Amino acid sequence: MKENETIRFGTVGSPQTTAASGTPAAIAHIRQLGLDHLEIAWVQSVRVSDETCAEIKAAGEKHDVSISIHAPYYINLNSQTAELMAKSDERLLAAARKGYLAGAKDIIFHPGSYHSQPPEQVYERAKEKLLEITGILREEGVKVNLRPETMGKSAMFGTLEEVVQLSADVPGVLPCIDWAHLHARTGDGTFNSYEEFSAALETVRRVLGEEGLHKLHFHISGISYTPKGEKAHLPLNEADLKYRELLQAFVDYGVAAQAAIEAPLPFHTADALTFQATYRRLLELKAGVDSTSEE
Repeated sequence: MKENETIRFGTVGSPQTTAASGTPAAIAHIRQLGLDHLEIAWVQSVRVSDETCAEIKAAGEKHDVSISIHAPYYINLNSQTAELMAKSDERLLAAARKGYLAGAKDIIFHPGSYHSQPPEQVYERAKEKLLEITGILREEGVKVNLRPETMGKSAMFGTLEEVVQLSADVPGVLPCIDWAHLHARTGDGTFNSYEEFSAALETVRRVLGEEGLHKLHFHISGISYTPKGEKAHLPLNEADLKYRELLQAFVDYGVAAQAAIEAPLPFHTADALTFQATYRRLLELKAGVDSTSEE
């Protein structure tokens, strides 16, 4: 990262341009690309040895690449049976435990569904469950942030307000703001302007303080949607996301974050580099530096 940069850009999952297999090779390639972050996608299950975790951690430290973990999709803080809840708990705990061994400080997860229940009721249940799980991790010395993600469908628990409030109410919880999900959630094309992006960052500052703006984690990509919300991630050149306005809001608010890019293949790496380059250009413009001028 350059001296004035406070956002680390990278990919969710290994860049498709990685020549060798394995996460350590992906981390080395992230550095070769000039990116700074890798989110490891353990989205189906957590099946990794302690030895492999140690190799991942060593690679991250060697190449100065920060690491986060995307926990399995099958986590639901509002599971409707004791058996399903126990399985959900174990998936989140496993991602946190192994992620910590792999050098990750942030564990990203989908927080669950309303199941047609009142949002206020689901919020209280989610808070209670996270208080329980973060308590277990603290007792074990597993020092990670659990990050519930903002979700792209209105039937899913995970509005911006919900994940930010959970971060205020539960020690060890911080938000993962998926900007594409927020754009898709209402299904009407809103949440796609500098004013709306700024309002979201104001919400973070109001609830979590100025410090909250310096401990953020983002997912960013293009996205397609229907009136019911998210449909599929898209490459930037097919999407309507006003990403330059989004990045301008980051610059203006002095945001510090990891930004993991979820573009579909084969645009994965290119879109991450586009986000990073645009961010750097906006920083230059704000500083009054024009790197495009001839000497």
